[in-house]
Amino acid sequence: MIEPSDVLSARTRFSLGARFRSVIYAWRGLRRLVHGEHNARIHLAASLSVAAAGIWLRVSMNDWRWLVLAMAMVWLAEAFNTAIEELCDRIEPGFDLVIGRIKDIAAGAVLIASLAAALIGVLTLGPPLWVLVQQ
Repeated sequence: MIEPSDVLSARTRFSLGARFRSVIYAWRGLRRLVHGEHNARIHLAASLSVAAAGIWLRVSMNDWRWLVLAMAMVWLAEAFNTAIEELCDRIEPGFDLVIGRIKDIAAGAVLIASLAAALIGVLTLGPPLWVLVQQ
């Protein structure tokens, strides 16, 4: 007979294979996010554009920290929003007023993150771009 403590200890043992599989699952989730969500593809294009601009403008390491944080914030918000939407659709496939409000709030979080990231981008990339335009 299997004791509950045996099951718990088996689940908490470290396994390199399990860690590797968890990374594979995470990459699969990111791939699904990008391939399945139009807004994620927009975020990808924006992230690549910001990275290219940062390289081109040779921004400082401190500025890169802000840019990476801003991009990560948007990606996290989009991933959580997508997960919440999929969960809500699974729970209630039809229209439900409360589910609609939940999805709107999650989408609002993406909007907040995106606006903050855009402001960080302007504050970080704007001054060196302005100097370049003035020359």
